[in-house]
Amino acid sequence: MNILRKFVRFVDGLNERIGTAVSWFTTLLVLTVCLDVFTRYFLRRSSVAVQELEWHFFAVIFLLASAWALKHNKHVRVDVLYMNFKPRHQALVNLIGSLLFLLPFAVIAIWSSQNFVLNSFRIGEVSPDPGGLPARYILKSMIPIGFTLILLQGLAMAARSLDRFIHGGEDPLGDEDEPPPRGLSAREDAV
Repeated sequence: MNILRKFVRFVDGLNERIGTAVSWFTTLLVLTVCLDVFTRYFLRRSSVAVQELEWHFFAVIFLLASAWALKHNKHVRVDVLYMNFKPRHQALVNLIGSLLFLLPFAVIAIWSSQNFVLNSFRIGEVSPDPGGLPARYILKSMIPIGFTLILLQGLAMAARSLDRFIHGGEDPLGDEDEPPPRGLSAREDAV
């Protein structure tokens, strides 16, 4: 159990640090969009590189922060039934969902993106648009990196859910400081 606890804490810490670092990209994205709007509408000039930079930032934010969102239970979920389940049953739903859907999807995404990324590196892919950004292969490499982070967080979530199911809803592997997922807190249920 000690190895499992270390793994869960390592993955949680890794995705927390990456999520925090990537959150600064949102500031860069906002500044880039403001620059693009200013130059396009006030200076009557437009830059392909700036426009591509906008979606490059968005892609990096989306791909690298998805594991952080999963860690903090901020992903899209239909809670109609789940929120009324007991903590032990929620843990079972999380465990089954992780094993049947999340982990296989992450593995397929990593595996299927390998040739896509390797070919991009081999040819030194750049933007096909005149004035576009160089080194598109760096952006494409974010796909397997992002899904590897999701895979790791999914494994940590499955381990935590298994432990929570075994211990009847308690979270011996989790952080004491971290609040439980929605629906597990007596305080939230009372509100």
